[in-house]
Amino acid sequence: SLAEGVSRIDGFLEGEDTRATAAVFQQLGVRIEAPSPQSRIVHGVGLRGLRASADALDCGNAGTGMRLLAGVLAGQAFDSTLVGDASLSKRPMRRVIDPLSRMGAIIDSETGGLPPLRIHGGSALHGIDYELPVASAQVKSAILLASLYADGETIVREPHPTRDYTERMLSAMGARIETAAD
Repeated sequence: SLAEGVSRIDGFLEGEDTRATAAVFQQLGVRIEAPSPQSRIVHGVGLRGLRASADALDCGNAGTGMRLLAGVLAGQAFDSTLVGDASLSKRPMRRVIDPLSRMGAIIDSETGGLPPLRIHGGSALHGIDYELPVASAQVKSAILLASLYADGETIVREPHPTRDYTERMLSAMGARIETAAD
């Protein structure tokens, strides 16, 4: 969705979480076609091409979707609200809110860091050197996605390696990603 041009995804996981995340991107102005089951054609709008939604962005039960979207939306020029179903609304988001706030994002939540997340647009983000207190590919990915909109370098340190899907995807799309083993 953030790439320039058209991307074809084969092997798309047809689950409620992935469909909810795709629906959020459609609300943000991304055209997504489903020519067949497990296939999507995404008409990317580029880093600055997302558009504000008049409605809250419903992540359903997609905790990963909410966390990664918080990183993307922290760098936008417009305000957004991420909501979820009753189960997701009980899951704390403080582990994502804290590092994004350190980057300059302004995110309001319910007491205890619970959704909905109200992300105020227009914040100037800056790179950070952040050590994850607990290994989490979701938190790492939210920080990396926000770093696409940040001035300066962002470093994420993990207590032990987590899944690297986001790093591989960003690298394949031209972002400069470096990894170092201890």
